[in-house]
Amino acid sequence: MDVNTAIEPVVSLARTTAEEVRSLLEKPENAGKTLRVYVEQGGCSGMQYAMVFDEQRPDDFVGGMHGISVLVDPFSAQYVRGAVIEFSEELVGGGFKISNPNAQQSCGCGKSFTA
Repeated sequence: MDVNTAIEPVVSLARTTAEEVRSLLEKPENAGKTLRVYVEQGGCSGMQYAMVFDEQRPDDFVGGMHGISVLVDPFSAQYVRGAVIEFSEELVGGGFKISNPNAQQSCGCGKSFTA
């Protein structure tokens, strides 16, 4: 298996993010899976962030933080390298937020960006 193990993780997780991901991984439908962070075309700014629990692929970059492994495919890595994922439980504006140093512009919802 040709796996890219990053010396520095492609993305970083805040401790609260790792705790939330850990609780989601305990659900039966996520058993044996790993958090994948990726980007795709779409959203109001051109590219949008996405996260899913998935299985590892041969060309994935694999990193970890706070006991949680994170997968990033090579295409997405060029757009999210250095990003930090935070989680907030606030009623308004809560959820997962990605702070991306590679984004030239982000939309108001925080889910899409211009590279």
